[in-house]
Amino acid sequence: MPVIMHNDSVSGKSGRRIRTKRPGRVTARRGPILGVMAKSAGPSKPAKLTRAEKKAARAEKRASRRQTWRNVRQAFTLTRQNDSRLIPYLIISGVGVGAILYVALFLFAGPFIPIPIAVVSGVMVAMFVFSRRAQVAMFAQAEGTPGAAAWVLQNNLRGDWRTTPAIAGTSQLDAVHRLVGRPGVVLVGEGAPHRVRGLIVQEKKKIARLAGDTPIYDVVVGNGEGEVTLRKLNSHLFKLPRNLNKDQVSALDKRLQALGGGKPPLPQGPMPAGAKMRNVQRSVRRRS
Repeated sequence: MPVIMHNDSVSGKSGRRIRTKRPGRVTARRGPILGVMAKSAGPSKPAKLTRAEKKAARAEKRASRRQTWRNVRQAFTLTRQNDSRLIPYLIISGVGVGAILYVALFLFAGPFIPIPIAVVSGVMVAMFVFSRRAQVAMFAQAEGTPGAAAWVLQNNLRGDWRTTPAIAGTSQLDAVHRLVGRPGVVLVGEGAPHRVRGLIVQEKKKIARLAGDTPIYDVVVGNGEGEVTLRKLNSHLFKLPRNLNKDQVSALDKRLQALGGGKPPLPQGPMPAGAKMRNVQRSVRRRS
C-alpha cells in the first residue's frame, strides 16, 4: 500500500519537530527576474541633475533676480523723474500703515510679535503705491505719442481680446486698431481726430459685411471731448457689455482675419520724446 506524505510537522523522540513534504504541492518563489519586473513597474524617479546642470540653473536664477531688480530700479528712477511726490507718498503710506497696525496689535499681542507683521505690511503697501504711481507716470509720459495706444492694447489689456494693430493708417502716423472680444468688435483710433474718424468709418463698412449683427464700437484716444484718455482706455473697454461667448469670438476673429491688417505704420511702442517727427514720417512713407 503506497504511503502518502503530508506537509505536516511530526515530533520525534528527541522532541524536535520534523517537517515532512506533501507531494503534489509546489511552493512558488519569486525569482530575481520577477523582482526586477516588480521594481520596474513602479513610478520612475526623475533623473538627477549633473553638477554642470545645477550650476547652470543657479546661474540662470541669479541672472533672473538681477534683471528683476534692474527693472525695478529703472522704473523707480523714471517714476521719480516724472513724479516729485513719489518718495513722500511711499514714506507716508508705508510708515503710516505699519505704525497703525503695530499699535492695533500691541494691545493684544505685546510689544515684539507685531513688529514683523507691521514691517511686512508697510513694505507691501509701499510697493502697491509705487506700482500705481509708476503706472500713472508711464501713461502720462506716453500720452499723445504715436504708437502709445497700440502698445497699451498689446501689453496692458485685461480680458480675452484678439488684437490686430494698425489695420488702417496714414503717413501722419494716424492709425486704427481692431479688437475682437466678448463685447464684439472695437475700433480704437489714435492720432488727429478729424483724420482718425474718417478711417474708422471706412473700417466699419468693411467689418459690417463679415460681422453681421455683431456690435461694432469705436473709441478715439485723446484728451478732447468724446475721447478716452490713454490711462482710462483699459477700464473703458472693460465696462463694455458682453454680447458674445468664447466660441463666437473665435469664429468672428477668424472671419475678420480675411480682411488682413496690413503692415503697421507705427513704431513698436510709444515713440521716444527725442525722436524727430519728420524723420519718422519719412520712414513710414517709404514703407507704405
